[in-house]
Amino acid sequence: MGREIETLARFVATLQWRDVPAPVRAHAKLVLLDTLGVILAGSARPELQGLRARLGGGDGATVYARGFPRHDPRHAALLNGIAGRAIELCEGLRLVSGQAALQVLPGVLAGAEVSGCGGPDLLAAFVAGYDVAARLAGGFTPRPLAHQNGQVALLAAAAAGARVRGLAADGVSRAMRIAATLLLTPSYTNAVAGATALNVAGGMSGFAGALAPDLALAGFTAQDDAVEEALGQLVGAGFSAAAALDALGERWEITRNYFRLYACCNPIHPALDCLAACLADLHPRPDEIAAIEVATYRFASVMRNPDPPNYFASKYSLPHAAATMAVRGGAGFAELDDTALADPVIAALRHRVHIAEDPEMSAKAPVLRPARVTVRLADGRCASHARDSHRGDFNEPFAESEIRGKFRELAGTVLTAEGVVAAERAVDAAEAWADIRAFADLLRRHTRP
Repeated sequence: MGREIETLARFVATLQWRDVPAPVRAHAKLVLLDTLGVILAGSARPELQGLRARLGGGDGATVYARGFPRHDPRHAALLNGIAGRAIELCEGLRLVSGQAALQVLPGVLAGAEVSGCGGPDLLAAFVAGYDVAARLAGGFTPRPLAHQNGQVALLAAAAAGARVRGLAADGVSRAMRIAATLLLTPSYTNAVAGATALNVAGGMSGFAGALAPDLALAGFTAQDDAVEEALGQLVGAGFSAAAALDALGERWEITRNYFRLYACCNPIHPALDCLAACLADLHPRPDEIAAIEVATYRFASVMRNPDPPNYFASKYSLPHAAATMAVRGGAGFAELDDTALADPVIAALRHRVHIAEDPEMSAKAPVLRPARVTVRLADGRCASHARDSHRGDFNEPFAESEIRGKFRELAGTVLTAEGVVAAERAVDAAEAWADIRAFADLLRRHTRP
């Protein structure tokens, strides 16, 4: 078995929360808070409500949804993972493809609740699992159409899930190698097609995070090179672990993430920032806008469907997000809702959004994610703005108050106002949790009727 995988497994098994630098601890709790809010808001999507009903009840772990029902831990992790993917507001890895927190946290929460794990071990598992996700992703070459859901982050979820279940380094390694047989191959095509099955692939990382430790504890085994073979030859087009251990325990990957305030796919955020600046210059009514012209890098430029078929597909449509911003004044959770698709003013404006790839911008991605937007009005006035990357990236990080405001908005869909405040305070003091079940009970007491 590879030295790098064994070293990562030992890191996950032995990391102590007290050894994580204070600024990293603070940032990790902010990531946890943000991810929890996204899960809560996503849990209200109709397909999630239908799936909860079909899976029935159970016991063992909490589903972070209205009423906070309990389910089998694997089902709870699956449901929480799908919910976090459903509204396209989860955070992600900045320098490689992946949404680590959303795919690692559900298995950690479920496993911690089963084992009675306290706050310090839960937080250490979360931070270490995030690190594994980023480090494996750095050496992974995905196949061209493959979405990152259920791929390298699934292995990280298995590692973090094993940690909260109390497995030592050899058990964490075995859980990761067993989980290599559970890796998925979801397609990016699902996104523009509005196929919410893509979100199930994200939820399956949580499922694996709850299942793989049980398989390891039950005595299942896996081949020594299972991770390397799966990533390099099966689900992926190549894998090198050469840099996986660089600055391990010194460079904390969770601090190199991005957050989202726009409720849509991250590559189109720079164009929305540019559009917001143009609109601030012109203050146009929607009917005054003759054209919105966007130049951006290739990956963002393909998200150009002016008639997305449903809510999920709308998250991957730059014309829809741009038109919604122009009509409603923003592109957050409240603006990019189901009603935006049926709004005739938004629908008309979508067809006046024109998108083109700029090869020079494509050459700068993904280190930079450039965009340039020009808004032309029917009376001849125009405004143009360009950016090297979106606000919230390394060049211009969001203020902590903005992330907390986002949590309060999203959590308020499920919790009472008093509950939102209590939840935020509890996460801020998560290292003091003696048992994660007390936190779940706190939320349960404050669920909205």
